[in-house]
Amino acid sequence: MTNPEDLAVFDAAHKGTLAERMGIEFVEASAERVVARMPVEGNTQPYGLLHGGASVVLAETLGSVGAAIHAGPERIAVGIEINATHHRSATSGHVTGVATRLHGGRTLASYEVKVTDEQGRLVCTSRITCILRDQ
Repeated sequence: MTNPEDLAVFDAAHKGTLAERMGIEFVEASAERVVARMPVEGNTQPYGLLHGGASVVLAETLGSVGAAIHAGPERIAVGIEINATHHRSATSGHVTGVATRLHGGRTLASYEVKVTDEQGRLVCTSRITCILRDQ
């Protein structure tokens, strides 16, 4: 489990960013696994369904945070590839994203991200690869 003070650092680092505007809240964060939740309300398309792009924003945020932790404080992680499969819609409540590291090397880090609804049903599966480089 991640220290609550560390989670506050992640939330503060995302002030004024897209992640903050989307309402993403970090729950757990390490190089191996990052968990966050996001409200469906405010992140929908015109039919009232969670926008697929919102799921991708959540996935990219989680994978990038995991890769940045893996890279360490002297380096940065920059997303170079992401894909997503949308399995079902969500219309209310929150969705939760869980990013699990697939590969953590010296120059690349890849994560699988599963986004689920409040009933634990799979909404989206995504994979993100980040390049790790000096600042």
